[in-house]
Amino acid sequence: MTKIAVILGSTRPGRNGAAVAEWVLDIAKQRSDAEFELVDLADYPLPLLDEVIPPSLGQYQNDHTKAWASKIAEFDGYVFVTPEYNHSTTGALKNSLDYLYAEWNNKAAGFVGYGAAGGHRAVEHLRLIASELQIATVRAQVALSLLSDFENYSVFKPGAHHQATVETMLDQLVSWSKALQPLRAGT
Repeated sequence: MTKIAVILGSTRPGRNGAAVAEWVLDIAKQRSDAEFELVDLADYPLPLLDEVIPPSLGQYQNDHTKAWASKIAEFDGYVFVTPEYNHSTTGALKNSLDYLYAEWNNKAAGFVGYGAAGGHRAVEHLRLIASELQIATVRAQVALSLLSDFENYSVFKPGAHHQATVETMLDQLVSWSKALQPLRAGT
């Protein structure tokens, strides 16, 4: 069965992302074409990249890196849930991506962004990073506005129309994750 991680990309206290990630996971778990699991970066405290050897060589020395690599290797694809901070993604999410290399290769990713501008700029940065990590990104993305999808900028109340976008993104993600399986099998 295809396995997809919904990665909660914020570790900030009082973060809005937990509600967003749970919402995505609830929608995803109604599907029968893949298994979905929430992966919270807060559960994998990674210091600022502290491996001596570049990740592309796969010679991890620290236990926290080995645990992170083991978790990420379990999946065929990812949904990255990210806020937009200063026109980009979070430092925690960027750092978690930089820790690994082969574990990300030949997999697919979809995106759920949120912020004043719907998280679009954070997602655009993530697409560039994903490309370098050999992650195929799907076109459909979910853009949630702090102005219209959050009450008082903090209580998540998504518009009903977003569910169809999540489903389209998941359709594409599951399809691409399955299509990339032969490439992963050859590694």
